[in-house]
Amino acid sequence: MRTFRHSFLVNAEVEQVWNFYTNIRHLEVISPPDLRIRVLKSTHQELQQGSEVWLTGKLVTRSNWHSRITVLKPYEYVDEMISGRFKLWKHTHRFLDSKDGKTEVIDEIDFALRYGFLGRLLEGVVMNRLEQVFVHRKEATEAYFKKTR
Repeated sequence: MRTFRHSFLVNAEVEQVWNFYTNIRHLEVISPPDLRIRVLKSTHQELQQGSEVWLTGKLVTRSNWHSRITVLKPYEYVDEMISGRFKLWKHTHRFLDSKDGKTEVIDEIDFALRYGFLGRLLEGVVMNRLEQVFVHRKEATEAYFKKTR
């Protein structure tokens, strides 16, 4: 199992950032275009404890993804993959109020690939791809909140 971590500050109040990120359509706004992320179905438009989401996209190869929100409390939620390419995927999203009108967005992903030894060899590729995805997410989130000001 590997853990990927990423964080950044966005110039917006924590409640605004929380509302943006807990709306399932945010994924299509903040994901790099080459991922071609599409929400196929969701049990809720605004994430709730137990919400389930079905996606399609291309992290490394084209795949479908089914996840569930297993934790949801003010300014933190966890989505866990039910089915998809990964053996394990647990993504914790945290939003911290920095008290100066900014919010720290913190992502932590625990993941493991299938395919035993071969999967472990490919974890570095996934880590590099995640870094690219989350740099884009930072830029897209900043651009979104700059536009809404």
